[in-house]
Amino acid sequence: MGKRWLPLESNPDVLNSFAKGLGFDTATYAFCDIFGLDEELLAMVPQPVLAVLLLFPVTDKSEEARQAEDKSLRSKDLSIPKDIFYMKQTIGNACGTIGLLHSIGNSQDRIKLASDSFLSSFMTNTASMTSEERGDYLENPPEDGPDIDKAHEAAAHEGSTAPPRPEDEVNLHFVALVQKHGNLWELDGRKSFPIDHGPSSSESLLSDAAKVAKQFIAQTDSLSFNLIALAAAS
Repeated sequence: MGKRWLPLESNPDVLNSFAKGLGFDTATYAFCDIFGLDEELLAMVPQPVLAVLLLFPVTDKSEEARQAEDKSLRSKDLSIPKDIFYMKQTIGNACGTIGLLHSIGNSQDRIKLASDSFLSSFMTNTASMTSEERGDYLENPPEDGPDIDKAHEAAAHEGSTAPPRPEDEVNLHFVALVQKHGNLWELDGRKSFPIDHGPSSSESLLSDAAKVAKQFIAQTDSLSFNLIALAAAS
């Protein structure tokens, strides 16, 4: 990866401020904390939930699992809906922004975007692109296209802790979990394609995402996990 950004803090306030500045209406839906995976804690999350962001530690064990999964899926004839908004990550430390774009991009039928905003322009301009082309468009926008670099840098400084330097290696990674066409999809800009985690619905998205989060926990030797929902504004 050539360009590198400061990593975003896993903080709903940071994500809401960032998304609002990009043209997302946080009055109806907003990012909020998921305090745990138990049913009582999941019940505290406002409904409906449009997406879940999962932050997890990248370990040798998780990387081995990712590579084995990729090898297995490449040998199969996958059926991936063409209208899933998915993009590759080509910018270092951009996984938080990619997760935000995946969450919003797959909720466009439920949310409001300001007509003259970055998000509106980006979604319109990349609608017919491949995942690779979208990643390149984010990293190298045309001169008259939407540029997110300054907004991302400002958001990275809004967290409660000082961000590391862009050149620092960060071993935490965001993925988005969204429901599309009756299935739960994992969207990770490092992977070759969206990952199908089986049947899901708007009502069960949160509990289904919690099950996937437990699988991620089992694939690592760390409990440094964090979950954030894009849900009805409380």
